[in-house]
Amino acid sequence: MQIKKSEFITSAVKKNQYPIDGYPEVAFVGRSNVGKSSLINSITNRKKLAKVSGTPGRTRLVNFFFVNDEFYLVDLPGYGYAKVSKTEKQGWGKIIEDYLHGREPLKRVVLLVDCRHKPTADDVIMYEWIIHYGYEVVVVATKSDKISNNEKFKCEKIIRETLKLKPENKLIFFSSLNKKGVEQLNDEIFGNLE
Repeated sequence: MQIKKSEFITSAVKKNQYPIDGYPEVAFVGRSNVGKSSLINSITNRKKLAKVSGTPGRTRLVNFFFVNDEFYLVDLPGYGYAKVSKTEKQGWGKIIEDYLHGREPLKRVVLLVDCRHKPTADDVIMYEWIIHYGYEVVVVATKSDKISNNEKFKCEKIIRETLKLKPENKLIFFSSLNKKGVEQLNDEIFGNLE
């Protein structure tokens, strides 16, 4: 799938600020420094659609982007960043959980993990939340340009075991730098959203 059009619509903190037009939604979530903004910009082919920051943990709102006049790409706050207060971390957790809870237009959640590291306890909790709320999940291992093909198999095993993925659960390796396989990635993420 090719993304030809994408535009920022709104940022929200509360449910009553979410779009109500009923278009399907695909949410993106991951740790603060996992490369979520870079991935969103890569797949939409827009350099500055999602703000990329040198400081992790900048996304503190639920950001809605309207794509191809067909669906919303929803950027959720990053989690697990160490340099913020406990209260702030809990606030982000609540924003994410509020969004996931009973969000009817939400069809799929894309969980981003850094392919170079074992998923954290926060990643495991997030994966379990997504499953608990009954959403389909696609796991994307980011920064794959930083590892060799040999390392990839080892990393895949660690990610699958840590998150307890079943063989049928999707795990896709991707690099925002080389964008290899971006159209296939978009097919997996945004295909069959009815």
